[in-house]
Amino acid sequence: MQTSPLIAKYLDDLAAEDDVLTGARDASEELGIAPVEPAVGAQLAAVAAATQASAILEVGTGAGVSGLWLLRGAPGATLTSIDTELDHQQHARAAFGRAGIPVTRARLITGKARDVLPRMNESSYDIVFLDADAASVLEYVEHALSLVRVGGSVLVAHALMGGRVADPAQRGDEVADLRALLKELSTSDAVRAAVTPVGDGLLQIVRLPEPA
Repeated sequence: MQTSPLIAKYLDDLAAEDDVLTGARDASEELGIAPVEPAVGAQLAAVAAATQASAILEVGTGAGVSGLWLLRGAPGATLTSIDTELDHQQHARAAFGRAGIPVTRARLITGKARDVLPRMNESSYDIVFLDADAASVLEYVEHALSLVRVGGSVLVAHALMGGRVADPAQRGDEVADLRALLKELSTSDAVRAAVTPVGDGLLQIVRLPEPA
């Protein structure tokens, strides 16, 4: 069951955001971007902390909301973030600066993820976070699983697509692709995966070692 509005509000209220995060969220709304909900951000920070992440890759910079949350959880990590919109990334860079994050710890790449991801180093990231084009989620997850290290996590935002994934009456291609992905992950020996029904759903995929 997707989180009820009452529970969702309660969890968002629990996920306290400072002035920098609030400013990045306001900038997102002005730019027409839908940033991750505060409760999802708190989940990202928890995973980053539990993973003790030092290298994080993000697809979908936006105005920096999710990047700020990830770096809150792993304050010593380096974030590499990809987005097609330079204007959005300029807002994100300003937010990172206000948060006191050195420019050397936030590498922003302007371009299409499908062009950039194949050029990244395999098994080099502790976390790969995907919050971008839903139509390309299968392609992005495939790349992400090759880029994340063994024991690392691939995190996918909007894994419930506003409840459409759980609704058998929904037949669109994007919904069908995500259902197929979740089904495949549930039976895979190469990963462990689960969907947390926080916000619009957060899918976590942990890459396992290859069998000896």
